[in-house]
Amino acid sequence: MQGRDYLVRAMLGDNQARLFALRTTDVVREAQAKHNTTPVATAALGRTLTMGLVLGAMLKGDETISIQVKGDGPLMGIVVSATSDGKVKGYVGRPNVEVRPREDGKLAVGEAVGQGNLYVIRDLGLKEAYQGTVPLQTGEIGEDFAYYFTHSEQTPSAVGLGVLVGVDGVPMGSGGIVVQLLPDAVSDNEFIAALEERLSKMPAISSLFSEEQTVEEIVESVFYDMPIRFLETQDVAFVCDCSWERFEQALITLGAEELQELVDEGETIETICHFCNERYDFTVDQVKAILAGLVNATE
Repeated sequence: MQGRDYLVRAMLGDNQARLFALRTTDVVREAQAKHNTTPVATAALGRTLTMGLVLGAMLKGDETISIQVKGDGPLMGIVVSATSDGKVKGYVGRPNVEVRPREDGKLAVGEAVGQGNLYVIRDLGLKEAYQGTVPLQTGEIGEDFAYYFTHSEQTPSAVGLGVLVGVDGVPMGSGGIVVQLLPDAVSDNEFIAALEERLSKMPAISSLFSEEQTVEEIVESVFYDMPIRFLETQDVAFVCDCSWERFEQALITLGAEELQELVDEGETIETICHFCNERYDFTVDQVKAILAGLVNATE
């Protein structure tokens, strides 16, 4: 029985690098079940969900993070949203995409994603959200985020992400390891060389997180004989906060004229949440009530 999904924060060396490691197997299973994704779409979405949780763990309070991967490949993009308390949700543009595996037998995530840009939007509760944008490097997600951290946030980083998908299409293991150099370590060539050696010998991330090891044991196996100081853990999960009330508010924003047109058409309105595929139906009478409330509020 595999362990639960959770994220670990740690420090490496003499506080020379910070590390985030997390198992996201159940997160990705939930996403795959909700969106019925093909293996390559599962891998692309799973890697991005994992990174969303890492970026979320860097936030404070009620802040949120949004990731948009806009590529010209057949996957037609990825959208992920995460919060600071370990909740994440997301979807791909085309969940049923089929792409031939790479020559080495691995899922061709880069080909599915294509060329384009990676957008990271931080909502810090201010008037303007902070947005960082970088061109996609490979579309494989891990390399793209390593480039984002290094060039958009000036933080040299190593990013390892992986999703192991079974023959039945269900994820068997998923997780990630992100290591970021802290300012004091940038000139410490000995530490950097030791770190690079460990990272170069690291097994495939997807296989690491499909085994019956704790996240801490995985970190210790990768960064063997390096000082590790574990700081805290955080449970992570795929959670969508959509509701009938939220979609009701969305209908209200259409305005009285458009709501009247919907009433005149006389058909139940079907709305579907992109993030979790939950459906919310509004009958004609319910739309009439929303319209009446809107009219009364403006009189």
